[in-house]
Amino acid sequence: MSNSNNLSLDKKNIDTILVLDFGSQYTQLIARRIRDLNVFSVILPWDVSTEKIKSLNPKGVILSGGPESVTESNTPRIPEIIFELDVPVLGICYGMQTLAEQFGGQVSSSKNKEFGHAQILLKKSSLLFDGFSSGSSIDVWMSHGDHVSTLPDQFSLIASTASAPIVAMEHLQKPIFALQFHPEVTHTKQGNTVLENFTFKICMCAAQWKMENLIEQRINEIKETVGDQKVLLGLSGGVDSSVTAMLLDQAIGKNLICVFVDNGLLRKNEAEDVENLFKDKMDLNLLVVDAKKAFYRHLKGISDPEQKRKIIGRTFIDIFDNEAAKLKDEINFLAQGTIYPDVIESSESESKEARVIKSHHNVGGLPDDMKMELVEPLRDLFKDEVRTMGSELGLPLEMLNRHPFPGPGLGVRILGEISQEKVLILQNADAIFIEELIKAGLYDHVSQAFCAFLPIKSVGVVGDERRYADVIAIRAVETVDFMTATWARLPYDFLAHVSNRIVNELEGVSRVVYDISSKPPATIEWE
Repeated sequence: MSNSNNLSLDKKNIDTILVLDFGSQYTQLIARRIRDLNVFSVILPWDVSTEKIKSLNPKGVILSGGPESVTESNTPRIPEIIFELDVPVLGICYGMQTLAEQFGGQVSSSKNKEFGHAQILLKKSSLLFDGFSSGSSIDVWMSHGDHVSTLPDQFSLIASTASAPIVAMEHLQKPIFALQFHPEVTHTKQGNTVLENFTFKICMCAAQWKMENLIEQRINEIKETVGDQKVLLGLSGGVDSSVTAMLLDQAIGKNLICVFVDNGLLRKNEAEDVENLFKDKMDLNLLVVDAKKAFYRHLKGISDPEQKRKIIGRTFIDIFDNEAAKLKDEINFLAQGTIYPDVIESSESESKEARVIKSHHNVGGLPDDMKMELVEPLRDLFKDEVRTMGSELGLPLEMLNRHPFPGPGLGVRILGEISQEKVLILQNADAIFIEELIKAGLYDHVSQAFCAFLPIKSVGVVGDERRYADVIAIRAVETVDFMTATWARLPYDFLAHVSNRIVNELEGVSRVVYDISSKPPATIEWE
């Protein structure tokens, strides 16, 4: 497979903050907070190559938290290249602890682990806390089991709490800072001020990451990469592929050929809705392919979630190759709506010790012998950045504000083997849930909501008859960045109404359960 054309800003011409990832659940949130300041940020694993770090030429580095303990052997450490860059460094949580240990300080395991709200007391003035007076207190969010017990040489104390005497520190000569608390989470009041101070007053970054400039640049990059050749895009109707389509349409017009593949794993009436919007209203060059039978045939007997994802990805590309072969002109490029979290959570990590959460059909399921070269203009954008871009490009708000839908579709919301009968039941159950959320004015108050088909049956009673039928789980979460999420506290009366409708209207369902798992430890999707 050809390497992806990583259409992105020239890193030599834009100020960049590198977020070095030690495995924290908040790493992407740190990067998002920096981008909210209109400064570009990049996440790399702590053990990435020296050459990769040098190539970014960052103006500053933030060390994330992580699940490991500095007190144990063979745990992650800051690579020496970070200090050789001679740029400002900010360590957060584990980042602070390994920073202290590597500079000769001491880190101890706490008898009482500290998770939740805390109040820190500023002991001295610091540029990192510019705007706060010495002696003032700040409400912060803690999440740690270890703490720095002895300051390293050449470091001074900035702040402390009752249970953690060293909660913020800075180097006496170099712009190196460290925090035990998490400034990136909303629970830390004025945490953004701390990140602003680091980004602008310490790293001296310029605010160059602006959407209007980004759109123009991406369009120019697409023109330069593609020229007058044709591009094939798998249009799913989701936000990511739709924004990709609009960018490509502005760049190359009718040289973009959009293919909507009805894989039989879509939401109810999805094919009709996509054709109506993009072919009839947006006038895109759209082909609709009914491939339900092919997907069902390849998925028959398969229950492992990773196998299902890869089969869906391979079948998807096979369909594309077949459609491309039918076209008169040669197709050299395949466009995808891959976004930054897809890349980070997939097996395409640059870490030597990558922990794969899941493969993503955009980045982890494509065959090595694929004939087309990839174009992924959203590859370094977060979901909310993609939505902002879509709004600027004129996409309707009801489409942009639609909840995310996984690339493999209902294939990862039907646990176990997939069949057309299960798909139909799940489509109808999901449509009922979403319809009721919209009616109740709750749809925009949750970030993602859907139904999952469970691989079990349950006894029920409908009317005077016993029913031994399938179980549907309903899931609704609230999140900012989709890297962490809490389950939505939907009203009991609402949940009861949805449950009654699903069981009464769908003969194949005997029971409805509500998923009350947050991320972590669970993921948002069930597979």
